[in-house]
Amino acid sequence: MALDALKSALPDYAKDLKLNLGSVIGNSELPQQQLWGTVLACAIASRSPRVLTELEPEAKANLSPEAYTAAKSAAAIMAMNNVYYRTRHLLSDPEYGNLRAGLRMNVIGNPGVDKTDFELWSLAVSAINGCGMCLDSHEQVLRKAGVDRETVQEAFKIAAVLQAVGATLDAEGVLAANA
Repeated sequence: MALDALKSALPDYAKDLKLNLGSVIGNSELPQQQLWGTVLACAIASRSPRVLTELEPEAKANLSPEAYTAAKSAAAIMAMNNVYYRTRHLLSDPEYGNLRAGLRMNVIGNPGVDKTDFELWSLAVSAINGCGMCLDSHEQVLRKAGVDRETVQEAFKIAAVLQAVGATLDAEGVLAANA
């Protein structure tokens, strides 16, 4: 199982990550589509080849073809949106907020899966990419749709753990190559 491979690859100093990886994915109460879509989108957003290589096959096996594509779409569109909206927010000139983005984002309106699932995946990717505007926007849509805070929190816990696992494994790979 992919989780076991990732846990065993983590060094001893990252024991907390091993435990958290098992709990946020292995013991998640999210429905399978929400869970594995979040995992896939976050694995992509983590930019860690090892995390993506290990988790993608299991995500693909647990998702419909439409959900698999939609999770990848969430990672892709949020990679763009998170940079754009985070930059717009961080600039001290508020006039940038009045300018039309002019960027295509059609997949958000028609993701091919339940809109709530796509919003959850987008929120999780936004957590990894650190875009406060996007986090607020997706959280508000989810809450208006009746999604509870615990579900939202599960998504960003998965994001946090996968990002940390990816950073740790990638760093260990560099250190081993330079040893």
